[in-house]
Amino acid sequence: MSLKLTQFSEIGSENTLTSYKHMLFVLTENEEANIPYSEILRTKLKRTHSEYKDLYKTPLTTDLPNAGIASFVVLEGKLNAFQRHTLLRKALAPLLDEQPSELAIFVFGDVATRELNACAAYYVATVNAAKLPSCKKEDKFKALENIIIHGYRAQHDYAYVNARVAGNTLCRQLSITPPNELTPTIYRDRITVLAKEYGWKHQEFDMAKLKAMGAGAFYSVGQGSNPQDAAIVHLTYEPKDAQKNIALVGKGICFDTGGHNLKPAKYMQGMHEDMNGSAVALGILLAATLQQLPVRLDCWLAIAQNHIGPLSYKQNDVVTALNGMTIEIVHTDAEGRMVLADTLTLASRTNEHGQLPDAIIDFATLTGTMISALGTRMSGVIANHAELANKAVHAGNETGERIVAFPYDDDYESDLDSDIADIMQCTIDGDADHIHAARFLGKFVENDVAWLHTDLSSANNEGGLGAVSSDTSGFGVGFGLALIKSLMNDN
Repeated sequence: MSLKLTQFSEIGSENTLTSYKHMLFVLTENEEANIPYSEILRTKLKRTHSEYKDLYKTPLTTDLPNAGIASFVVLEGKLNAFQRHTLLRKALAPLLDEQPSELAIFVFGDVATRELNACAAYYVATVNAAKLPSCKKEDKFKALENIIIHGYRAQHDYAYVNARVAGNTLCRQLSITPPNELTPTIYRDRITVLAKEYGWKHQEFDMAKLKAMGAGAFYSVGQGSNPQDAAIVHLTYEPKDAQKNIALVGKGICFDTGGHNLKPAKYMQGMHEDMNGSAVALGILLAATLQQLPVRLDCWLAIAQNHIGPLSYKQNDVVTALNGMTIEIVHTDAEGRMVLADTLTLASRTNEHGQLPDAIIDFATLTGTMISALGTRMSGVIANHAELANKAVHAGNETGERIVAFPYDDDYESDLDSDIADIMQCTIDGDADHIHAARFLGKFVENDVAWLHTDLSSANNEGGLGAVSSDTSGFGVGFGLALIKSLMNDN
């Protein structure tokens, strides 16, 4: 998206603003009498039996004499990032619904407040102005071409916000794409194009190669599809000044039928988004590349489908993973942890320079129990190092993508004891499956590498979430990017 940004230090008078048709006023608690169109605002508030303080919770939109519209919202200093983004999303929605070519944003308060709110408003506006896939006969999308910010003039052009928006948009675009338009073959082709465009090293482990390597956990899932086009894709971003080495791992199940344990229609709806974890990892990789972060990122994408066929894996099969562990299959709809198992093993081994990753972060729409625990407004993480989980929670708070840390206690692992194999894939009843899944996955992380598992229960939230208005939220790109920056600062 090509977008022009213009910034002015001053707000300007009412008379100078008449050319704008779509305006957002981001106010503080003390601005009631000092803003353009204050009379119009007071009249509107009286008509709706509201007061200025009501704008703290519910933004107000009103028509203007110049045939334009304006939204007013009050952002209190005590708000966290999620609350700030949510209020801005609600305030901007009626403006962006008209698909304007130009948007004017006015920020009030002291310098620190103006900087915070200008940045947040710019992010929320641009992330919701992005073009998403549509298969409608008529494409009525019109691009937002120009944003004007009044009240704060930064010394930069918000390039870091643009990078986060680009990563979030890529994640949502891929996740929303219908499954017949994003098969593993098509997905791999798109990744190849991205790798060439952004200069990433690109390597693929296809089914034949994975079978020869002994990656039986991944292979057991991929073998049920026709064609057998599943693969583990490895991308590397390696700037010359890289200070850390971090691995990203993403679950990329392009469609999940549940396999022999077939999902009912209600739960199969939306299963083309079961590749969202891989899209999050790609979005982070893109954002880091655009920001030219001094960190090596190895991005490992487990791309497959979970289909039914004569070769599909089934309950009570025993397969051997890449690390030599044998796995008893209990439920074919627990395919995500199977493809991630071998992928995590690859990610936790030394690279071509003989270096281990400083940390691994995986992303997956993995378990229904995480949704049962949190709903779809937050996501959960589980880590083998407590400090990494704490950093993740902080990164979530900082970026408005809320994270809850769950335990990794080893006594849960006894529930996965098998009479015939080294470990069971899951339990049949599924209680505490989000923790069992983490204990299972942890068996495949080698060399005691610090590892964070992200179960994306908030990948899709009806009505939008935080900054993002679409149901598919792109959750994880902002939090993951912030976590990487935090890890870069570790000695």
